[in-house]
Amino acid sequence: MSQIRAAISAVQGYVPDDVLSNADLEKMVDTSDAWITSRTGISERRILKGAGLGTSFMAEKAVTGLLENSGTDPDEIELLICATVTPDMTFPATANIICDRAGIKKAFSYDINAACSGFLYALATGAQFIQTGVHKKVIVVGADKMSSIVNYEDRETCVLFGDGAGAVLLEPSARYGIMDFVLRSDGAGCKHLHMKAGGSALPASHETVDAKQHYVYQEGQPVFKFAVVNMANVCEEVMKRNNLKSEDIAWLVPHQANKRIVEATRERVGLPVEKVMLNIHKYGNTTDATLPLCLWDWESQLKKGDNLILTAVGGGFTWGAMYLTWAY
Repeated sequence: MSQIRAAISAVQGYVPDDVLSNADLEKMVDTSDAWITSRTGISERRILKGAGLGTSFMAEKAVTGLLENSGTDPDEIELLICATVTPDMTFPATANIICDRAGIKKAFSYDINAACSGFLYALATGAQFIQTGVHKKVIVVGADKMSSIVNYEDRETCVLFGDGAGAVLLEPSARYGIMDFVLRSDGAGCKHLHMKAGGSALPASHETVDAKQHYVYQEGQPVFKFAVVNMANVCEEVMKRNNLKSEDIAWLVPHQANKRIVEATRERVGLPVEKVMLNIHKYGNTTDATLPLCLWDWESQLKKGDNLILTAVGGGFTWGAMYLTWAY
């Protein structure tokens, strides 16, 4: 009897209409289009505007589109996992809110927070429910409203992030799907990339707000060095243990943190530029949404049986790589 695998059977993305360009940022902080582009590869990013609109708004758009495009009845969904670092609120889970708004009434749902690696973690987790035969239809959504935790007076971080959401439908397959993954974490990296206040260790107060401690804090050089080394390492590890050479890989799907990090990973894996999904120039770093947004943007170019390597690194530190074969 062949092994059941969890295959991506549909993908959908959503990005807000409002664009924040490098030219716009030049008017807000001491920066320039040339500086941003050369250091990050980003030209613009999307920003969610509107009173009361949070991460669930974008995620629901992606999930609803996913259901419609795949012809899936909301009642068929048995589990929804949302990867996010910008939940609508501390509780309930943003996944719960997404299900309610998307009309998904017969599923259980929860959030995963693994920073920029969250979608990869959630995809690996959701796959287990398919592979064990427990469920037939699982949705994994990655979504973040990074503009809600970015300090637009900090020239180092405000140029990096954008808002967006992406979702995939997982279903059983006897041939295609998630073949293998390597996931890692190291809490020693917390000091380099985190949000200082707002949690139980440092609850919100007048002092924390005045000190601007509810924004992304990042030490650029340590994060960059860690990402360059470790994204490539896990890609090589998952390829080696599955006897994959660079010519066997149709696409590298990297987290869109920084174009230079992506380039370093591509060179280590030994792939040509044309085999790398790169959309950071138009979306920026959407954290948990980067990987599904890449799949959404490249969906028309993907062929059944294509070998894909997905990889990400995030605050914490968290990182990982996944080998999957495209199912449609």
